[in-house]
Order: sequence, then C-alpha cells, then structure tokens
Amino acid sequence: MPSTHLSLHYHVVFSTKNREPWIGGDVIDRVHAYIGGTVKNLSGIAHAAGGVSDHVHVFMGLRATHCLADVMRELKSESSKWIHRELNMPFFEWQEGYGAFTVSASHIDAVRSYVLKQPEHHCVKTFQEEYVAMLQRGMVEYDERYLW
Repeated sequence: MPSTHLSLHYHVVFSTKNREPWIGGDVIDRVHAYIGGTVKNLSGIAHAAGGVSDHVHVFMGLRATHCLADVMRELKSESSKWIHRELNMPFFEWQEGYGAFTVSASHIDAVRSYVLKQPEHHCVKTFQEEYVAMLQRGMVEYDERYLW
C-alpha cells in the first residue's frame, strides 16, 4: 500500500491533584479552550474538551507519529503552566496519571457530546463512579488502591 491511512481517536481523562475543585466557575471554559488549543498546537485534532471543577475529559485525534504519553505530558505540563500564569493559581497541579481510551470513528459524535455535557452527567454520577465504569467498559485492569 503506497500510503498510510489512520483513524486514531482517544478519550482521555485526568484530574486535578487530590481532585481539588480548582477549575470551576468563570475559568472552566477558558481552561477547556486552552487545552483544545494545546492539542491543536501539538498537531492533533481537538474534538472536544470538557469536564467539571476536579477533572477534565479531552477527546482528540492523533497522528501516527504521536506518542500518547508524550502528548499527555505536554498537554498537562503546558496547561498547568498556563493556569499558574494566566489564571493566577500558582499552587494548581494535575494528578500524576490519566486514563486513555480508544474510540471508534463511528462513535465520534456520541463521545463528543458526552465530553461536552459533563456538568449534566455529574448531577447523577460521581467522578469515581464514572471513571470505574470507563475502566470496566475498556476492559482495563486496575487496583482500587491506586485509583485515587
């Protein structure tokens, strides 16, 4: 085959350090917009960024040359620096890890909608319930001692 064709879409979830509610109120839309812009600056496709005050969902498409771990390191590092500088939150931190799940192209619209409707979603389900359900759906093995 003379060329490469890809459909690599990831739904990534990460939280603030100790799930502290740092990114609520009037800054939440700015944080999500900055994260989406950072994905674009890394040559990815920002399908959606959303979440609530203690965690973020990023739905993005990546190229074959991207390494997810490198993208996540840059995304978290750059957004953290921006939050310190632009939002004047010098003690803000992201939790160390993240969850990443591949998404079929046929589910792009549904996942985009899910990410953008996080505030409504969390009226009925906690972050912990949501995340464990994602791990189970993704058939990801985990040890409860290291989730939170």
